[in-house]
Amino acid sequence: MALRPLIAGNWKMNLDRETATGLARELAGAVANAAAFEMVVCPPAPYLIPVADAIAGSPVGLGAQDCHAAASGAHTGDTAAPMLTDVGCSYVIVGHSERRADHGETDAVVRAKAEA
Repeated sequence: MALRPLIAGNWKMNLDRETATGLARELAGAVANAAAFEMVVCPPAPYLIPVADAIAGSPVGLGAQDCHAAASGAHTGDTAAPMLTDVGCSYVIVGHSERRADHGETDAVVRAKAEA
């Protein structure tokens, strides 16, 4: 089985809800019949649900920009992997250099997130 290239857009801490959903709709329409590659969008966390709605029924996948290693608990501001799955995410970015630099994430932390 041949692997398809993955194109993932990390929107970082950019866009507002209207722009994010508009871009998502535009991408969903543009790749409606794409078979040569897989596309994933990773919007900021507050826009995961409206972007999921905007790409519904299209081949565009939804990803989050981070997750917590724990499935639940007192982790203010963090999001558990099962929560991301619940809103339609099939992907999550872990180990990004910005998270490592800005939040001091170590290999062990990244591994725990990836395992989650």
